[in-house]
Amino acid sequence: MIIYIHGFASSGFGSKPQKFKEYFEEEIITISLSTIPNLAIDTLEQIIEFSLNKEEPIYLVGSSLGGFYALYLANKYDLKAVLINPAVNPWGTLHRYEGVEFVTNYYDNSRFEFTSNHIKSLKNYEVQFIKNPSNFITLLQEEDEVLDFSEAALKLEETDLIIEEGGSHSFDGIERYFRKINSFFYN
Repeated sequence: MIIYIHGFASSGFGSKPQKFKEYFEEEIITISLSTIPNLAIDTLEQIIEFSLNKEEPIYLVGSSLGGFYALYLANKYDLKAVLINPAVNPWGTLHRYEGVEFVTNYYDNSRFEFTSNHIKSLKNYEVQFIKNPSNFITLLQEEDEVLDFSEAALKLEETDLIIEEGGSHSFDGIERYFRKINSFFYN
């Protein structure tokens, strides 16, 4: 099973997870996670542990904040993961939402609160040392308008690192990598 982990203020119903769902069909789940980091991680850990207890292989795809979560979980459970324009220090990049009364979800325009405690809790999931860099493919685009791609490139330099010129935070043309991702997970 592949678990697609969406980014901050996003959803499992966004355009990128839907592209993955079209390609990977029943092999992938694209859930919408809580905006509270501890709850999101708890949900993902429960799914992973349930599947591992059934001896079902698990693979992760994470985008942006979802890439941060995927890095933590893949490192913890020794899983393969694809990180797409991952946030590597979300406590720094999400600080702009501190004190904002309500943040708007990009998918459904619902609003939620994101507090300084939520930001601080992200530090609990920081990966200091990647145990098995061969478990990761990292996909970055230089024109990411939200995150500085060079931070992820430096932190994840030991992984299978692909950096493209241009692009965006959404990672333009992600479907070009579906065959590579499929091969990485299942071979």
